[in-house]
Amino acid sequence: MSTVEYAVGTVAAAAFAAVLYRIVTGDSVVTGLTDLVNSALNTSF
Repeated sequence: MSTVEYAVGTVAAAAFAAVLYRIVTGDSVVTGLTDLVNSALNTSF
């Protein structure tokens, strides 16, 4: 029984990782991070 539980947990973790990957590599997130880095680099002290 525990082997089946580990298999289900592994599949669930892989699915969650795939969803996070799709979110993080989406255009809106990449654009937002790029804008954030650009504004941080262009800040004058």
